[in-house]
Amino acid sequence: MSDDLLTRIHGTADLKALYPEQLPRLAQQMRQYLIETLAPIGGHLGAGLGVVELSIALHYLFDSPRDKIIWDVGHQAYPHKILTGRLSQMPTIRQYGGLCGFTKRSESEHDPFGAGHASTSISAAYGMACGRDLAGDNNQVIAVIGDGALTGGMAFEALNHAGARNNRLMVILNDNEMSIAPNVGAMSSYLARIITGKPYTQARDTARRLLEKLPGALDAAKRVEEHVKGMITPGTLFEEMGFRYIGPIDGHDFDHLLPTLTNCKELDGPILLHVVTKKGLGFTPAEDDPETWHGLGPYNIETGVPHKSNGKPPTYTQVFGDTLADMADENDTVVAITAAMPAGTGVSRFGKRHPERCFDVGIAEQHAVTFAAGLAAAGRRPYVAIYSTFMQRAYDQIIHDVCIQNLPVTFCMDRAGIVGADGATHTGMFDIAYMRNLPNMTVMAPKDEAELKAMLYTSATLNGPTAIRYPRGNGYGVDLQGADVLEVGKAEVLAEGDAGLVIGVGTRVRDALSAVETVRKEDGESMTLLNLRFIKPLDEAAILYHLKPGNPLVVIEEGVACGGVGEAIATLALKSGWSGPFTHLAMPDAWPAHGTQDEILRDMELDAAGILKQLRS
Repeated sequence: MSDDLLTRIHGTADLKALYPEQLPRLAQQMRQYLIETLAPIGGHLGAGLGVVELSIALHYLFDSPRDKIIWDVGHQAYPHKILTGRLSQMPTIRQYGGLCGFTKRSESEHDPFGAGHASTSISAAYGMACGRDLAGDNNQVIAVIGDGALTGGMAFEALNHAGARNNRLMVILNDNEMSIAPNVGAMSSYLARIITGKPYTQARDTARRLLEKLPGALDAAKRVEEHVKGMITPGTLFEEMGFRYIGPIDGHDFDHLLPTLTNCKELDGPILLHVVTKKGLGFTPAEDDPETWHGLGPYNIETGVPHKSNGKPPTYTQVFGDTLADMADENDTVVAITAAMPAGTGVSRFGKRHPERCFDVGIAEQHAVTFAAGLAAAGRRPYVAIYSTFMQRAYDQIIHDVCIQNLPVTFCMDRAGIVGADGATHTGMFDIAYMRNLPNMTVMAPKDEAELKAMLYTSATLNGPTAIRYPRGNGYGVDLQGADVLEVGKAEVLAEGDAGLVIGVGTRVRDALSAVETVRKEDGESMTLLNLRFIKPLDEAAILYHLKPGNPLVVIEEGVACGGVGEAIATLALKSGWSGPFTHLAMPDAWPAHGTQDEILRDMELDAAGILKQLRS
């Protein structure tokens, strides 16, 4: 690459040494680097491409880490990582032992706040701004929110709080054409520069001081100003919430970004800068299909086509989406709900066949659950498809609005257990613990994709809340023809023997079966293996029938040990008077690393080899 500016950037000081006229070339090189670097490994490409100029401008003008830049939904932060000394590590992003795919406090002093979920940045930034003021410091605090995160109610709670005070805080709305406003031209950018400039600000403040001395004049002047601004900008809402609204400006034009941000640095109180960007800019496939290119695996740069897993069985997500659409064909009360992830959860398949019964509520999981409760109360049968880790955000609504009222809402928790490259923030490790303790709740976990299909049909026969947890990734290629309704609370016996009882849950059943068969063939010891299927209610009769005094009891689940179903089974066994060696194989009391699912399972000794080792011990 001729005149390679990017390789000179080993930190923010190197960036600040460049001339402003060099920044567009740096942005072009950074885009090409991201496209080439992520092609073999995948990642969140679209969001990063959309904030290249904004990231450069922020680090060019502000002094990180003293100035705090907080990125909402941290997958926007790839350019930020490059500019803050992590360029050479970018090929390791989301890989085992490599960079985190999101901002992470322990990774860099330039990451003041970790973010994997959405709508958190303004709350965190306002907390930092208040902490700064209490300490008597004067650094800048900036929240960059976008990529749909402003649909989350928490963001508006934070705006409401921060706007009621006068702490200095800058909120940058990265509007990437998937949220509030359409693109705008040079006139709005010119108005934004005028509004933030010193002459305008000084004149506004001087006029305010003079008008304060005249009864009623200040209120009249404010009404006139708001009326005029309401005609030329879409910021009336933010102004009413107490923020000084600036923009919209072109987020890809340094001639707009640099002077506007420079002027914003001099303003007091809460400010909202509206920056319009294009998600995926610089890579045509990502521009044309921002949803697909939000986050994906490896892809071909020349063709712009993601690499497909040719010959692999369908994913659990695909099986869920197809099955739910089929169920809706047969039952017009079935409705589907997703929180801004129709493709990621498989609900888009349902939406194509039943658009009037498919609801995308945005990044608003709390609303999604109570909305589902309302639908159920109106005679519908809602299926709420949300990743396990994001379902945590709506726990109170699950309890208060669904379980207490015993409404027939089915929670379809994709990405349960280990998710791989997205790491701790996206790992679905708590859902067994937080769902199985709720009265009226039925909890299921399939051992394969055919059992997932059966569980979905089973859920339609239940008259109360249900949760089905299933993993990320492909199934096993089992026959998907037909679907039997399961007997509620009934486990499945997969192997029988008198050397001990092994109980597998969901994703761990297949590996447990492999280990049990190896012990039988190589060691001559036959053990009983139960596929639990129902985490709640437990098949107590089957467990106690196969549990022999003095024999070992092993429970294997892909969730946290504390509060897991292993605890319920151990309690049942002890109450029955059983005694013997008990082993609970589950996720440890620690945050998992990021890497492939196989790598993390191996580290936790929850794969077939790890289970075999435990059975032999």
